[in-house]
Amino acid sequence: MSASGRIRVIGGSLRNSRIEVPDLPGLRPTTDRVRETLFNWLQPVVDGARCLDLYAGTGALGLEALSRGAAAVTFVEREPRLAAALKANLARLKVEGEVIADDAARWLQGRARPFDLVFLDPPFALDAWAATSRTLEAGGWLAPRAWIYVESPRGVAFTLPDTWLLHRQGHAGEVAYALYRRTPADPLS
Repeated sequence: MSASGRIRVIGGSLRNSRIEVPDLPGLRPTTDRVRETLFNWLQPVVDGARCLDLYAGTGALGLEALSRGAAAVTFVEREPRLAAALKANLARLKVEGEVIADDAARWLQGRARPFDLVFLDPPFALDAWAATSRTLEAGGWLAPRAWIYVESPRGVAFTLPDTWLLHRQGHAGEVAYALYRRTPADPLS
């Protein structure tokens, strides 16, 4: 994060808008370079998408999606100061998004609704990739051909559902990132 406590939106209608970020230990916003790469990959699919920014943190991924034409973004963040900052940033930027101030694992136990695009970037200390991906897959949270972005520490191995096919991947420093495309379990679907 920059010393000023702000990050910027990279592209779209909110391009160069600043996102105010509380100074909290362990907060690791997705870098500008990684967000730019990711949204170049997602350019053909983000417009009109229903998005879930799970473990939202600063909300940078979801705000970037809104800036680039996503129909709706649901942000789930358990840290009250981050959830409050996210609500304030949405109001200041005059964009709508649903902010859920709850633990992601607990929230995913509720009534599911399918999302077209999911950002799965939990705090690295949680080691939540495998469990969260299973819940997303089995719980009805993913549209039949959803896109799932996963960010993790470089070199850390975890198991994702067999229906998630790797589309693209990269790394920046000690961070690995990958974009997956969900395919139906039944190839005739």
